[in-house]
Amino acid sequence: MAAVTQRYREFKMPDVGEGLTEAEILRWHVQPGDTVSDGQVVVEVETAKAAVELPIPFDGTVHELLWAEGDTVDVGSPIITVDTAPGEPPEAPAGAAPEPAAAEPAPAPEQPGEEPGPEKPPARQPVLVGYGVSTAATKRRPRKAPAAAVPEPAAAPEQAPAPASVPAAGGKPLAKPPVRKLAKDLGIDLRVVRPTGPEGTITREDVQAAAVPAPQPAGTGAVPEPERETEAAAPVPAAGERRVPIRGVRKATAQAMVGSAFTAPHVTEFITVDVTRTMKLVARLKEDPDLAGVRVNPLLIIARALLVALRRNPDAHAAWDEANQEIVYKDAVNLGIAAATPRGLLVPNIKDAGRKTLAELATAIGELVSTAREGRTTPADMQGGTVTITNVGVFGVDSGTPILNPGESAILAVGAIKAQPWVHKGKVKPRQVTTLALSFDHRLIDGELGSRLLADIAGVLEHPRRLLTWG
Repeated sequence: MAAVTQRYREFKMPDVGEGLTEAEILRWHVQPGDTVSDGQVVVEVETAKAAVELPIPFDGTVHELLWAEGDTVDVGSPIITVDTAPGEPPEAPAGAAPEPAAAEPAPAPEQPGEEPGPEKPPARQPVLVGYGVSTAATKRRPRKAPAAAVPEPAAAPEQAPAPASVPAAGGKPLAKPPVRKLAKDLGIDLRVVRPTGPEGTITREDVQAAAVPAPQPAGTGAVPEPERETEAAAPVPAAGERRVPIRGVRKATAQAMVGSAFTAPHVTEFITVDVTRTMKLVARLKEDPDLAGVRVNPLLIIARALLVALRRNPDAHAAWDEANQEIVYKDAVNLGIAAATPRGLLVPNIKDAGRKTLAELATAIGELVSTAREGRTTPADMQGGTVTITNVGVFGVDSGTPILNPGESAILAVGAIKAQPWVHKGKVKPRQVTTLALSFDHRLIDGELGSRLLADIAGVLEHPRRLLTWG
């Protein structure tokens, strides 16, 4: 049995970012029978923050893909098994029965229809960077021959029909991870599902059959289960509607926004700004040889204006540490740029943006946005943001009340830039005008500081020559 455990190795879903608990299988790069080597990318997954390619940490031949594309897998769950000794005879699992004493996990599969328990993990287990070892060892292939349990009918005669109906008391039903997930989604207790698969394994069809309301068998002692199954059954879309599972970026965004809205007391202030001079500056910079090859647009100048304003108002650049009851003031501005992508809204950030030149900032913004839209944003790019800009003006929207990204002190929403009648030098003239909306954490920034910060941003945009003085 020990030889089998070493031969078929499981690669588990690693934690590819801080605090992530699950990831969705986007695309398998290998199939059963393919040869893989240490470091080879075998699967692409989508976390709540980014799409990531996962390399496998050992050599061998792919034995089984445990999840299908589109499945959501918990961190730490096995996703693929690899045969590390493909040249050896395949009958090792069946012939392992005479050697139970040589393997530590042997006591667990003594009862038919059970998987090995979590109380005896393997002595050693490979660890990827950012991938902790689970305290529970998942053995997907005990494959102990049913004949090994046949000579012991006298020990527990009442358990004989268990594999054909319900596992014995205290037993863990045999089922593959996708089947367990289906049962969880449908609210089905696997302990009351009648298995029809080999060796008492519960199949997808078994779970689906159990989800159909049926009369409660007498004397089962599971009276509340039918009600729970009926209530938790997947809803059927009504005519004219469609249902999409909440996962990936949408799920993470929803959780973050709810957490932020009900944790940080938001204040939003607005100011309407004449940005005619800024638009003229953008036109001149596009012709500047020093900025050749980089994209120059109003967002670049607005980002620079925010950085200048934060330099003048450093107390506005902070974070609230609830656990230690401290305000953490930060020097480096990690500037987030909200980017609309096919996967949803992403907010990667530019590390230490305040130290970049105008050309470097333009390059960083362009790379950040293009990488996000191509789905190549890394988890590191999504972490550590301190303030954010969201440009709602690209959709023709004048303004809004943005919600803070968790852990950040402020977020600036930029509205559409439009020609409007404006009093300029005592006369009404058509000018390029926009509305800025600044939301900030009122625990960190009071009304006076927030107003000064917003006024400074507007002042730079009205008179962009200040960029030459301050930036």
